[in-house]
Amino acid sequence: MRMTICFKAACLTGLLALAGCASSLPEPENYSGFLKDYSGLQETTSDSGKTVMRWVDPDFKGSHYDSIVYHPVIYYPEPKPTTQIGTDALAALLNYTNIHLKEAVQSHKPLVTQPGARSLIFRSAITAVDSSKEGLQFYEVVPIALVIAGTQVVTGHRTMKTHLYYEAELIDAATGKPMVRVVRKGTGEDLSNETRLLTVATMKQAVDDLATDTTTFYTNQKS
Repeated sequence: MRMTICFKAACLTGLLALAGCASSLPEPENYSGFLKDYSGLQETTSDSGKTVMRWVDPDFKGSHYDSIVYHPVIYYPEPKPTTQIGTDALAALLNYTNIHLKEAVQSHKPLVTQPGARSLIFRSAITAVDSSKEGLQFYEVVPIALVIAGTQVVTGHRTMKTHLYYEAELIDAATGKPMVRVVRKGTGEDLSNETRLLTVATMKQAVDDLATDTTTFYTNQKS
């Protein structure tokens, strides 16, 4: 009887832990520092139905601008390869993200290399996760958070949930004033266990959702 009670308690603890990890929003302690200011961010729903944190300057109007300086997406900070996601996978994921995000931005504003009086500057990053007050763990210096699902821990078979953390901002090139800031957490495919390798295909949906929301956001900010 005692073992049964302990087992139930362990399962309940695991489920509660899983519920805490299942949030679709990055917590403030997950903010990387890539953005200079996180104040004013508010929870909102993107056009693809994803919950994101966003701040938009009340005076921002897309029609005030005629071009965008696109800064390629970077990793921030620079990730360290692990046995689950290697150097090649990290490079491939960044390349895939840049291809689709650049297309999303370019679909509404011409891209230029030098800013003009009516230009926006776009900068963004796939960011690391820092959820530990005791220092970074191996999965926290990789820009993909691998969270163990508590429902299968007791069996020794651990399903790994994957998340892509992303931060971006639009800056008025003439004034240097930020116009838009976004922080979001995308979900990729589950990995069946801790030995499965994370690839671009694992995170494809998270990146595709990001590109879609970037496209529709610009569309909705024309006036």
